[in-house]
Amino acid sequence: MIGITGSPGAGKSTLVDGLVECFRKREKTVGVLAVDPTSPFTGGAILGDRIRMQRHAEDPGVFVRSLATRGALGGLAKAVGDSIHVMDVMGMDMVIVETVGTGQQEVDIINHSHTVVVVLIPGMGDEIQAIKAGIMEIADVFVINKADREGSSKLRRELMAMLDMAPPTAFPGGWRPPIVRVENAFEPEGFGKSLEELTATIEEHYQHLVKNDLLGSRVRRKAVVELNEAVRTCVLEPVLSRLIASGEMAGMVEKLLKKESDPYTLAEEIAGRFLKNCD
Repeated sequence: MIGITGSPGAGKSTLVDGLVECFRKREKTVGVLAVDPTSPFTGGAILGDRIRMQRHAEDPGVFVRSLATRGALGGLAKAVGDSIHVMDVMGMDMVIVETVGTGQQEVDIINHSHTVVVVLIPGMGDEIQAIKAGIMEIADVFVINKADREGSSKLRRELMAMLDMAPPTAFPGGWRPPIVRVENAFEPEGFGKSLEELTATIEEHYQHLVKNDLLGSRVRRKAVVELNEAVRTCVLEPVLSRLIASGEMAGMVEKLLKKESDPYTLAEEIAGRFLKNCD
C-alpha cells in the first residue's frame, strides 16, 4: 500500500501514472484510488485525476477508482479504508492511494499506507514552513517533482537539513527517508529514469519494513483507525440523526446562540442520556 501525498499542483497524478507503468513492467497488478475534493458549496467533485491515467484504462492488470472526499478532512475519503480492502481481495500486488491536494496537517494517509511518498515542488515556501509542516514527518520517501525548476537544489538542501536535525528515534529501524528527484514529465527519458529510481526506492522501503519486523505495526495502526471510524459511525451518527429528527438539535443550537449554554455542557448531557440508555 503506497500513499502519495503533497500540495495541490505538485504533480501527484502524473507521478502515479508513471509509477503504474513502472510496476506493470515488473508484472505487478496495480490498484489506484485517486481522491478528489468535494466542493463545500455545490457538493460536487470533478473526479478528474483518472483522466491523466487513461492510457491504463484497457489494461486488465490496472484498476483505477476515483473517490470524492464528501467533506472528510485529512486528505482522504472515508471510503478509502474499505476500498483498500476490496483491492486486496481483488489480488492487487500494489495499491496506490493518491490523496487530495494537502496542506501541513492532512496526514491521514499514514494510517492506510505501508510506504508514504511526500511530493514536493520547488518554490512552495521557506525552510521554516517545511520544518513545521506535520506532513513532512510522515514521509518514508521524499520526491522533489519538476526538479528542472529553479530552486530544486535549495529545496533538497532544506530537506537534508531538516532530516539532519531529526533525532534517531524519528527513523524506525534506521530508515532515513531518501530524497528522489523527478525530472520534467515532458522529457520522457529523464522522467522515465527518475520513476525507475523511485519505484526501486519504494520496493526497498517495503523490504526494509519486512526485514525489521515493522510491517506489523503499520497494519495494526490501520486496524485501530478502522475500528475507531466504525465505532464513530455506528454510535455517533445515529445519535445525531435522532437529535436532528426530533428537533432537539435545533433547540440546542438556539441555546448556544442565546449563550444559555455551551457545547461541552450540551454534549455531556447528550452523552449521559444515550450512554445510560445503552447500559
